[in-house]
Amino acid sequence: MAIGLICAALLTDPGRPPTYDALRARAPSSEARLLARDGRLLDVRRTDPELRQLDWVPLARISSALTARIVASEDRRFAAHRGVDWTAAGSALRDRLRGQGGRGASTITMQLAALLDPAIGSAGNRSWRQKLMQARAAWAIERTWTKPQILEAWLNLLPFRGDLVGIDAAARALAGKAPAGIDAAEAAVLTALARGPSARQAVVMARACRAAPALPCRDIEVVTARMLGPRAAIRGPGLAPQLADRLLVAGTSGAVQTTIDLDIQRLASDALASQLAALSPRNVRDGAAIVVDNATGEILAWVGSAGPASTAAAVDGVTAPRQAGSTLKPQLYALAIERRLLTAASVLDDAPVDLDTASGLYIPQNYDRSFRGPVTVRSALGNSLNVPAVRTLLLVGVDAFRDRLYDAGYKGISRDGDYYGFSLALGSAEVTLLEQAAAFRALARDGRWSPLRIRPGAAPADVRVIEAGAAGIVRDILVDPSARTATFGEDNGLAMPFPAAVKTGTSKALRDNWCIGFSDRFTVAVWVGNFEGDPMIGVSGMTGAAPAWARIMLALHAAKPGQGFSLPAGVVRQRVHWAPAIEPPREELFLRGTALDTVRIAEAAQLRPRLLAPADGAVVAIDPDIPSARQRVTIRATGSLPGLAIAIDGRAVAMRRDGNRLTALWRPVPGVHLVALTDGQHIHDRLRLVVR
Repeated sequence: MAIGLICAALLTDPGRPPTYDALRARAPSSEARLLARDGRLLDVRRTDPELRQLDWVPLARISSALTARIVASEDRRFAAHRGVDWTAAGSALRDRLRGQGGRGASTITMQLAALLDPAIGSAGNRSWRQKLMQARAAWAIERTWTKPQILEAWLNLLPFRGDLVGIDAAARALAGKAPAGIDAAEAAVLTALARGPSARQAVVMARACRAAPALPCRDIEVVTARMLGPRAAIRGPGLAPQLADRLLVAGTSGAVQTTIDLDIQRLASDALASQLAALSPRNVRDGAAIVVDNATGEILAWVGSAGPASTAAAVDGVTAPRQAGSTLKPQLYALAIERRLLTAASVLDDAPVDLDTASGLYIPQNYDRSFRGPVTVRSALGNSLNVPAVRTLLLVGVDAFRDRLYDAGYKGISRDGDYYGFSLALGSAEVTLLEQAAAFRALARDGRWSPLRIRPGAAPADVRVIEAGAAGIVRDILVDPSARTATFGEDNGLAMPFPAAVKTGTSKALRDNWCIGFSDRFTVAVWVGNFEGDPMIGVSGMTGAAPAWARIMLALHAAKPGQGFSLPAGVVRQRVHWAPAIEPPREELFLRGTALDTVRIAEAAQLRPRLLAPADGAVVAIDPDIPSARQRVTIRATGSLPGLAIAIDGRAVAMRRDGNRLTALWRPVPGVHLVALTDGQHIHDRLRLVVR
């Protein structure tokens, strides 16, 4: 007898139940949560396709109408028994002996025990051994848990309907509200579902009516139809949806903490959404923004899409490749200055130029289609002039510039230089907003680059990608409001009440618009355009991304303005003037050993006469749809010598002289032609032109 009892005890031992605190700490969830740096919730994603189980809800945040009704229906002596309701068990045994149907005698505590231990089995399918295990487990729970803890855990683990587990998922999916908001009729329906989660709608409605006899059954019928109809969408805060899609992939569980500052995330999102709403009449639907802490490389805001009219809101604009426009020019000039090919005071010719490439003539134009003649590097970069940038690329070489961009984090720019050609100076390559922010942050940090971080952890080591002095000089140009006034005007919206560097950019056919800049503390990068690639209408660098950038920068520094930048070692100041005076004298920055006090521009008489266009070897095709008498090829030359003329195949052609500029409009003839610049005694320049 004793041996039998011992064996029975061993066979029905359920083991020690978990503590309430341990269960709550490891409560399962089908949702992964994206958290800001301070633990506040940014977004959620369902990562378990089998069940829908949301957050653990404390009993105090569950509707009292539900708790009272469900306890009365499932276990009306819950407060009095110690895990097993012997009165209910006796009634159930009597009904079974009489052959009468009826509900079982499982208490809420016993049901909780079964939910905690799958070995106990499911209701209606338990053996006598499993029933004894369930009872013993209930006694063990009651010895160490309080009644409110038991009820709370049961409601959070109870299956309600289909894949819905726990009161939070059931309330939000079936009633469209938090558990605290459940009303009396909804409580009756949830009580009925607790008894039979998979029951037909008519059965659920009948049980709900019995559970709430004081309520009109017609009202409960309406509520039942609504709750068991199409489910309400369960949504998170939606503060970082694209980032959530990136980090909360299938199989992710629990909380994923980020470096995002929730307040800055809201700021960036609101600023961008407001600007996109203002731009919607100009066919602008999409935008993205990123904010970075310069000191740590931590990403404080990641707005992948903010357009209220977006038709591709799932695209992450932070990581989507887009054409860079003029935003690569700071890296180009930094390379030229670093290699001592140029200084900020050097003069570049902003004049028409034709360049022969493998794909044909490349004729760069400025944004406003005008030319300014001789300009300094400071003015060329500040005013984002295209022709001087292309001339700078001719100095440093396309491959060398490609290598610099790759080193600065633009990993998508990796093909041979011939693939990009001279248009690389004007940003024909595709880059991401994330790459842009990292590269401009390197300029803020004297040329030191490191990957940006979205997850907390140790900062990666810095890599020097730009000589400190060159980075400091380019940064100073981007900070200088007077350097950009010729193109953007004095009141251009880019000047901050504290030192801030900024660069705008617009891609071909107005498909992309960028504004990227930094203070001593933050780097902010903004892009606007359309993810589908259709062009914007009349959106410039100042009217597109720039207003959102300025709003974000001002808000970031509202409490503590930026402090400015110190000059790196090896950079000196020198007052410089130009002869002739193309710009007023000023103090300029130089790398040590490159400073000079006077920059003299060669007079026209000192310059060698030369042909400017077309390029040597250019191929021109006659258009068969245009009358031949109306087709012309423009030939341009420069030179101040008397008697200069443009000759084609040895015969002078009619031309117009404007100072030292010579222009001829020649009617093309099929064949190979020799174009020469001659004074009648000497040929000063020549080129070959092919007409087809």
